[in-house]
This record gives sequence, C-alpha cells and structure tokens, in this order.
Amino acid sequence: MRHARMLAPLALAAVLAASLTGFAPEAQAAAKRSAKTAAADQPASPRKAAAYHQFTGTVVSLDASSITVEKGGKTPKQMVFTRHSEMRSTGDVAKDARVTVYWRDESGKPVAHRIVVKATTTGGTD
Repeated sequence: MRHARMLAPLALAAVLAASLTGFAPEAQAAAKRSAKTAAADQPASPRKAAAYHQFTGTVVSLDASSITVEKGGKTPKQMVFTRHSEMRSTGDVAKDARVTVYWRDESGKPVAHRIVVKATTTGGTD
C-alpha cells in the first residue's frame, strides 16, 4: 500500500508529461517563428569582434611597417606582423629583444596592436 502512494505522484507526472508532448511541436514551431521575426527586425550582426592573440619570442628583424618575431623550442615558429598605425609598446623594441606581441587577424594578415618588451635578466651573481 505504501508503494502505491509513492508511485501515484510519479504516475500522474508521467501522464501529464505524455499529454503535453502532443503540444510540443506547435510550441516549437511558434518559437521558431518568433525567433525568425526577431532576427528579421535586427540587422545581421557582424562576426564577433576579433579577440587579441599573443605571440612571445625574440625580435629577429623590424622596420617601419613590420616586425618579425621568432619563437624557439621544440617547434620553432616565426611570424611577421604588420604594425598597426596606433600600435603601443612598453619598452624599447629592438633586435634581439624578448617581446610579447598582442595581435589581431585583419584581412588574413596578423597586425600587431601592442608590444610588451620583457625585462632582460642578468646571469651574474653578487
């Protein structure tokens, strides 16, 4: 008898769920229609703003319009960045300096927006 009392609410919930599933396709169709009209009201949004990427390595070469940074290790990699017109930098960007370049992909090309020069460490002891 106790088991019957415990199962009665579960059976009632199952019956209600089964009866409501008949209305689910209509509710889904209505939701799709409202989503389409909401999308039609708003202009197509551009792709999410491109996030900054970072690349850390040693400056191999630089000129007025570009900077080349090389990463060593097991899988060495070299990247050439175009300098952004409003590029900021901390420290003196020079050849053989260790840097982190914060860049974005603009029209398929990496463009440096900020360069952080790493402090050089001396290996001497006092």
